[in-house]
Amino acid sequence: MSDNISPVELNKTQSTNYPALTILVTVFFFWGFIAAGNSVFIPFCRHFFHLDQFQSQLIDFAFYLAYYLGALGLFAFGAFRGNDPVAKMGYKKSIVFGLLLSAIGAGAMITAVSVSAFAGMLLGLFIVGLGFSLQQTAANPFAISLGNPATGAGRINFCGGINSFGTAIGPIVVAIALFGSTAAITDEKIATLGLDKVMILYSAVGLLFLSAAALFFFSKKVPAGISTENTEKSQKAFYALLVLTVLLIVMFGPVFQSYNKDVANYTKEAITALETYRMGWLFGALAVVVVSLLVIKSVASKNPKGWGAMQYPQLVLGMLAIFVYVGVEVAIVSNFGELLHKPAFGGYKASEVAPFISMYWGSLMIGRWTGSLAAFNLKPGIRKVLMLVVPLVAFGVVLGVNAVSQYDIKPLLFYVLLVFVQIAAFFYTKNKPAKSLLVFAILGMLMMLVGIFTTGDVAVYAFMSGGLFCSIMWPAIFNLSLAGLGKYTTQGSAFLVMMILGGAVLPPIQGKFADFLQSGSDVVGFGIHNSYWIPVLAFAYLAFFAFYVNKLLKKQGIDYDGAI
Repeated sequence: MSDNISPVELNKTQSTNYPALTILVTVFFFWGFIAAGNSVFIPFCRHFFHLDQFQSQLIDFAFYLAYYLGALGLFAFGAFRGNDPVAKMGYKKSIVFGLLLSAIGAGAMITAVSVSAFAGMLLGLFIVGLGFSLQQTAANPFAISLGNPATGAGRINFCGGINSFGTAIGPIVVAIALFGSTAAITDEKIATLGLDKVMILYSAVGLLFLSAAALFFFSKKVPAGISTENTEKSQKAFYALLVLTVLLIVMFGPVFQSYNKDVANYTKEAITALETYRMGWLFGALAVVVVSLLVIKSVASKNPKGWGAMQYPQLVLGMLAIFVYVGVEVAIVSNFGELLHKPAFGGYKASEVAPFISMYWGSLMIGRWTGSLAAFNLKPGIRKVLMLVVPLVAFGVVLGVNAVSQYDIKPLLFYVLLVFVQIAAFFYTKNKPAKSLLVFAILGMLMMLVGIFTTGDVAVYAFMSGGLFCSIMWPAIFNLSLAGLGKYTTQGSAFLVMMILGGAVLPPIQGKFADFLQSGSDVVGFGIHNSYWIPVLAFAYLAFFAFYVNKLLKKQGIDYDGAI
């Protein structure tokens, strides 16, 4: 395979480049490890720095905002030059530079941790996220291009399976780094803990980033993936995204500014009024994203010149789908630790929630390992057996990681019943992107409703299963959104990666929604429990996207489900 070959030509390759795919999965591992580790940082930082639920979600805000701004910067660089900077530089070099940038972020994180500066930690995570943005912009179309495009979702699922292994062990490793042991530590004692082990953790992570960059750079088995094709200049798309960014800044500004007020002596009515004020601006930010993308879809469809990849309605709707998917995946687990803290859901201390968070992220591993079977040429009989065995093995791996870490796994055992529900869904959907996304979105919505209307273990399992039903959504949305884009594939990928912005918007909205609901209620846990109506609405849109875009693509002569 030639190094200087366009992504379009790469897509015509029928046999999978397994050596390159094997090396590629290393970066997917890093994304999962860091993202899942943040889920433990959130409840820890809430008590260590004395934050409310919204402020604790700023960890996700900083990390995922970097994805958006990083991808926007890449697009802005190429919007007026008529070429895609990632495609021109090549997938290989883009990933190397992204890893180096993330290593710099790890160094900034070490510096901030050394002086216990929460704002500095947010900056470090932001820089790590910038590096991840560049890596993901290149890595996802790269994975699709390394073989038959009809099985591209299977390759991304395979990479996602490794990513999810990182998410399964990330919370455990970070919890041990933060708390020093698996023993329960009171919330009051958290404020007295040191952060020395976090410095060691991020020193190791930084070295791993550098090692992975060297592996990619010096490997001859990884093609450069350079495209010399020019693309249509996309100034309209750039200006639209610039306006969207400015509007988001306007919406988030009053929310952060309102924290300068002293609320210590506020009455209950005054606190409720303040929370209502903040909620209004946050939902305004959400409305800005949704309305802007729908307007772009309408305008670009009628006059495509200057819109680049956005002239394709499946891409614009897919951008909103990625925004919602990443947002719901992160929001469920980022607020999960606070839910588990409430007596009605176990009354766990911050140092005890790691196994549940590990199982949530491990649920994504269970689904992605199963979905990755499509990337291999297996006989139908063997595939069916593995579709039953692989998810159970993955479930055992997550239990094993927690058991080795000396956590009590008994509360997790009956979760296997929901794993069987996911297995049944896999057999029914047969790994077809549109059908899988529709069924898994409906199941995710139903589980959120079960969690809202129950308490105890049933609710905990229901909310935790969000990971099972989010597991295959990323590759399914990517495949459906990039279908038929041709030379705009890498630009479309950059737009989709921008919409990881959802991880910065939805978790704070759910956190603030929890604060708002609790401000008007005397029932402990009322706010955080009922905040899960946000994921219900998110899954509802994902179900709509799967149904509508499948029909839209068929009108364009594209039928992935039929091909597979």
